[in-house]
Amino acid sequence: MNDPMQVIEDTTVRLLRMAATKLPKDIEDALRAAREIETDETAKTQLSAIIQNIEIAEEGIPMCQDTGIIIFYVKVGEKFPFMSEIREALTNATKKATAEVPLRPNAVNPIVGGNSGDNTGVKIPWINWEVVPGDTLEVIAFPKGGGSENVAIVGMLKPGVGLKGVKKLVTDNAMSYMGKACSPNIIGVGIGGGADIAIKIAKQQLLRPIGERHPEPEVAQIEEDLIAAINATGIGPMGLGGKTTVLDVKVDYAMRHPASLPVGVAVQCWAARHSKAIISKDLGVTFVTHPTEGA
Repeated sequence: MNDPMQVIEDTTVRLLRMAATKLPKDIEDALRAAREIETDETAKTQLSAIIQNIEIAEEGIPMCQDTGIIIFYVKVGEKFPFMSEIREALTNATKKATAEVPLRPNAVNPIVGGNSGDNTGVKIPWINWEVVPGDTLEVIAFPKGGGSENVAIVGMLKPGVGLKGVKKLVTDNAMSYMGKACSPNIIGVGIGGGADIAIKIAKQQLLRPIGERHPEPEVAQIEEDLIAAINATGIGPMGLGGKTTVLDVKVDYAMRHPASLPVGVAVQCWAARHSKAIISKDLGVTFVTHPTEGA
């Protein structure tokens, strides 16, 4: 029988390698589509450079020198038999991928300073856990770059400003950082809950497929309104002007307290790196975002 720890570890190393070197197809397609509709020559040049970078990275080179802080989203079935092995396997995989891909060491102690050298340390890699029905393990590797993370915000709005105020916050934030987050961006928005809940919801939206609208029409309309408003700014690729400032905006929400209207805004650069796999109870592996990895 296969060693479950080794299967989870090996799968996660492959996820981190694929995330660092090859964008999911929906994101690459969106960047190519943006270049096709662009009429501004500077913007078209920037998008061409991004696409050329993506093509070079597919040879096994990380697409950006900032390979991010390592985050995992884990959905583990309540009947998955190897739950106790997961955390150690993900940590070991992070260390191994750092050495082998290689990934830039990005785990710095904020109190005493110093880089761990292997992308692990206190609470890193960060694991977002969700226990779900079933007997499988889903792992999403999400190496999150620092430049786009630096422009994330949480706004604690007064409820009276309503959805108009929410849209203004998101659009104003995009205009404040212009090209600093390596546009075209993907923006995630979380509305309600509390300060921590809103930003968690916002960041998770960055993993939704490009072009997918929220199933509730009222929320889908907010997404479309924000896409139109932010692209109308003309900030464009790398902040140098053009039609496409965002590839997409994703919105979700939680019920809120009557006295507050929290809004989390998470921002992703064009290098929207993530990779997902599902491991069965029998330790079979299916690669979802990069299906050729399992071929």
